[in-house]
Amino acid sequence: MDLKEMTELTDEELDLVVGGARRTVSNNEGSYVCVYSCPGLDPDNTEYKVYNGDSVYTTGKTNHVDGYNWYELNDGNWIQGNFIGY
Repeated sequence: MDLKEMTELTDEELDLVVGGARRTVSNNEGSYVCVYSCPGLDPDNTEYKVYNGDSVYTTGKTNHVDGYNWYELNDGNWIQGNFIGY
């Protein structure tokens, strides 16, 4: 399923497709949060940005690196746990 097809789904259908938990991005320190290719704060591993209020989908896999809990996203990238709500 490509991105265009996914954007046409309802929220409930999308939850089933991605197979993870939907979380809301929340960053009080700025307008966006970096998403990384692997857990950790190395700027060379930055893949893209997500913004306050955006939804991301986690797989349930976590890792503790650089003093933070990291959550794997459904696309295989990682986000700091302190920037996502439950």
